[in-house]
Amino acid sequence: MLAAERHRYIVEQLERKGSVKVSELSEFFKVTEKTVREDLEKLEEKGLLRRIHGGAVAESDGEDSLLPIQIPNVKHQKEKGAIADKALASIEPGDIIALDAGSTTLEVAKRLRNMPLTVLTNDLLIIRELTPKDQIRLVVPGGYRQNNLLIGTDSLDWIRKLNVHKLFLSATGIHLEYGLTIFTEELAALKRLYVEIAKTVYCLADHSKFDRGALITFAELSDVDFIITDSAIDDAVALKYEQAGVRMLRA
Repeated sequence: MLAAERHRYIVEQLERKGSVKVSELSEFFKVTEKTVREDLEKLEEKGLLRRIHGGAVAESDGEDSLLPIQIPNVKHQKEKGAIADKALASIEPGDIIALDAGSTTLEVAKRLRNMPLTVLTNDLLIIRELTPKDQIRLVVPGGYRQNNLLIGTDSLDWIRKLNVHKLFLSATGIHLEYGLTIFTEELAALKRLYVEIAKTVYCLADHSKFDRGALITFAELSDVDFIITDSAIDDAVALKYEQAGVRMLRA
């Protein structure tokens, strides 16, 4: 089993049970306990767990799950609404925008007024919100349905030809070393492409996403023009990212 697969399994077990044991993981993976401890150390560096004697426990600070969502994440709704309102201030009639899949970008779609606009998205929940708004031209890439998303590699070449003025991007975690991260490679490919074709990239992330790293990096911090977050972010955390060259906008 590859290291990435082990890491994903460990995080899934923490989500389900709250803790894992080195001895049990070693037996399950058929690897040495030293290898498991190294796995746990790497995951702790990403803020995904806290190591204890003989194993690890999930962080219990009430923050969002870092696993891919199947339904909209309802945690930090007030903060996500504020971030969405801040993002809306940068959208103008005639814009061509891309709304990445996510609970905060869904809030943008809910609040987006009916005006001449082109919106590219693969999120079925966002599509549902925007369909009644007849002045908005919806551009939907093809693919197969996975939960609330349309996913497929055949449409990537077609998307690459599009001109996107502004991208509103989501991420599972934001980290100085690992950049913008997610767990699912299928989603990462589309996110990378969105970043590639967009003239201006906004990452929408509430305060709980910072100093967190999922398994797959799909963008570096330098690829993002602005990160829009909420006022609950710790000043020291915000300063750390600003000193690294990130332009932070607080809602």
